[in-house]
Amino acid sequence: MPESHVHRRESLRGHLREREVDAMLVTNLLNIRYLTGFTGSNAALLVHAADAESSEARTVFCTDGRYETQAASQVPELEHLIDRASAAELARRAESRAETYRRVGFESQHVTVDGLEELRGTAPGVELVRAPGLVESLRLFKDESEIEALRMACAAADRALAELIEHGGLRPGRTELAVARELESRMLDHGASGPSFETIVATGANSAVPHHRPTEAELATGDFVKMDFGALVDGYHSDMTRTVVLGQPAEWQREVYELVAAAQAAGREAIRVGTDVRDADSAARDVVTRAGYGERFSHGLGHGVGLEIHEAPALSQRGEGTIEAGMAVTAEPGVYLPGRGGVRIEDTLVARADTPELLTLTTKELVVL
Repeated sequence: MPESHVHRRESLRGHLREREVDAMLVTNLLNIRYLTGFTGSNAALLVHAADAESSEARTVFCTDGRYETQAASQVPELEHLIDRASAAELARRAESRAETYRRVGFESQHVTVDGLEELRGTAPGVELVRAPGLVESLRLFKDESEIEALRMACAAADRALAELIEHGGLRPGRTELAVARELESRMLDHGASGPSFETIVATGANSAVPHHRPTEAELATGDFVKMDFGALVDGYHSDMTRTVVLGQPAEWQREVYELVAAAQAAGREAIRVGTDVRDADSAARDVVTRAGYGERFSHGLGHGVGLEIHEAPALSQRGEGTIEAGMAVTAEPGVYLPGRGGVRIEDTLVARADTPELLTLTTKELVVL
């Protein structure tokens, strides 16, 4: 991974040179992890914009004393400073070498008004330049090490669900909370460091609530059971939704399930390099709308996944941009019928030069238990 971090910092420098800034003060911890591999809870990074070896020599990492040993292990290639107020300490470094750090970009989408005032007071001789979203623009495109982490996270979720079903974990009388806890436990058994987000288990009428939180509601014969969950591996998040039915499904349940499955297949097929994100959303949405359920598909087709469970790009009618190779995204259409039940089917995929790579492999056929 260290070579990946060096490459990522060099990619960031290209953006800095385009903006004609001398350095970038990175304060968002996920962006710091992306650029260095550091996983502690306090740090800042000052990335110099000059080329190659000289830029690495001028790039400085700062954390506090709790993480001195950890930083030495995770970020061995950069100069370290130790100070609890890490961002301010790096601002002082820039101030002390103003001939090298005349214009410094900062993550304006993450820095508070008070934080900016502190930086200005610490480094009055440095021009602080708004530079929002630069690291996030790099994070859009996953390298192979990131894709492997996503692949492992998806595999942990796939195996957890398979075991849950195999051992009778989805049966009448169990509560939503019990099922959610078992799914999360089984993901840990298969290498996850934790769940990607709070696991959604929704039974019966609750399955019509897109982001229902598990309760003591009991699963019952005739219910849809919707499960939206994911595993966290090496900081990367998987995301998958499957909907099953307990007992023989009613005709309306088969109809809704087959509709969502058709929409999801259309959405997956649309995740192609060069496709506008709004067109990918439309590919799935049009299937649902033609069937007369358009108002019951109340969210976008999907979103990016990576170091965050929801990150760019947004595959929706409000999204912007096109799908490009290396983007990891979800495809998750749903139809929700209040008071009756709902279906969502979701996969995590990676856009490739030809066909997208499917990372979540659990069947999308209707599972009847």
